[in-house]
Amino acid sequence: MQLRIAGRTIFALAGLAFAWCASANAADPPRRVASFNVCADQLVVALADPDQIVALSPNAHDPAISVIADKALPYPLLGRTAEAMVPLKPDLVLVGPWDRPLTQRLLHVLGFRIVGVPLVNDLATGIAQIREIAKLLGHPERGEALIADIEAAQRRLAAAPRPKSTSALLVGNSGYTVGPDSLAGTLLREAGLTPPPGALAGYGGYVPLEKLIMLRPDFLVTTSVVETPDGQGALYLTHPALRALYPPEKRIVLPGRFTMCAGQSLVAALDYLTDVLTKLAAQK
Repeated sequence: MQLRIAGRTIFALAGLAFAWCASANAADPPRRVASFNVCADQLVVALADPDQIVALSPNAHDPAISVIADKALPYPLLGRTAEAMVPLKPDLVLVGPWDRPLTQRLLHVLGFRIVGVPLVNDLATGIAQIREIAKLLGHPERGEALIADIEAAQRRLAAAPRPKSTSALLVGNSGYTVGPDSLAGTLLREAGLTPPPGALAGYGGYVPLEKLIMLRPDFLVTTSVVETPDGQGALYLTHPALRALYPPEKRIVLPGRFTMCAGQSLVAALDYLTDVLTKLAAQK
């Protein structure tokens, strides 16, 4: 009985959604856009008209992972279920690869127009994504303006003073090392900071503490300041051997919100690294 009622509910919701979506031509710019993904949030806020945006992802207001948390404040947040989308009547829903497959399937069942915003691992792919979403939203000129901002930030980073030491490795809790094929690796490379010889290639992987000490990069890069061993993962980064080799002046903090998405976060990340290099170069 419960399954029959749930099925009827989904069928009724699907009927309402299909009726709404049928009135919108997919070739026309969307009039009501919902973002279900934190990376899509920053593209929508930068590229869409405010009155095009009906809601942003549940994490849009969280400054720990969203670089546009302040700009996102005027917009409501979506619930975490697909059914919550129906009253908003969006004619475009942007989703990401991290969004639950069940939620994405239900959004399809409900008849919404779904467009995926894939992960980005390099600047060229990020720029291509900006152009694609800007065109989709009906504002290609805004995409070009954002790309121009990214390229200007690249030039500022290229002109920044450089420290004499240039090898760096981004290491997370328990020793997970981000590889050069990641967006974080790309950004560090833009700053002239490259992995030491023998470091993991590709997207990275786990590196034993003994291996990291043998690799001996000039700088240890982390996503946050880790000072106390308050968890199993933090024991790695607070080990006495790493404390001795990497005092604060040998550590670089690269917040995770800068290395997740394309869009405005690329400008923020490049300018952040410009400031980091300037400070490192000024050290005696």
